[in-house]
Amino acid sequence: MRKINNVYSSIPDYNCFGCNPSNEYGLKMSFFEDGDEIYCEWVPEEHYQGYIGIIHGGIQATLLDETAGWFVNVKLKTSGVTSSMNIKFLKPVRINNDKIHIRARLIERKKNTVIMKVSLYNNEDILCTEADIEYFIYPEEVARHKFCYPGYDAFICNNTN
Repeated sequence: MRKINNVYSSIPDYNCFGCNPSNEYGLKMSFFEDGDEIYCEWVPEEHYQGYIGIIHGGIQATLLDETAGWFVNVKLKTSGVTSSMNIKFLKPVRINNDKIHIRARLIERKKNTVIMKVSLYNNEDILCTEADIEYFIYPEEVARHKFCYPGYDAFICNNTN
């Protein structure tokens, strides 16, 4: 498993709610490349709850979507935007200061779109939430010009975890 560099953190005005490590209100997500998947570990905090002790469904959707976005950046070597999300909330995800795990993998690729399966597991590795997420993807030249895409090599750390 390889840690992925957050290359966007050096861009002025970058303030992503999902992955900016400096956004005081954000999720501060970080990612790993794990074979054909993108992997994230995240520890929920109380202020991300909906119902008492449960992670808000909108936060869960953000975790899934952000992981899909990093899949596009790293595994597909470009940028894209979310076209649709079909989310299934299977079990409540409790806020108990234990890590949850999110995994994204490719299901289907067409010319300008991809469909990914993104799964969220609780600290006991029980599947709690899953989504089929469709992204519109840009040619790499457009991603570099319009979305600050730095190229695949910029994301790769030399260390393993």
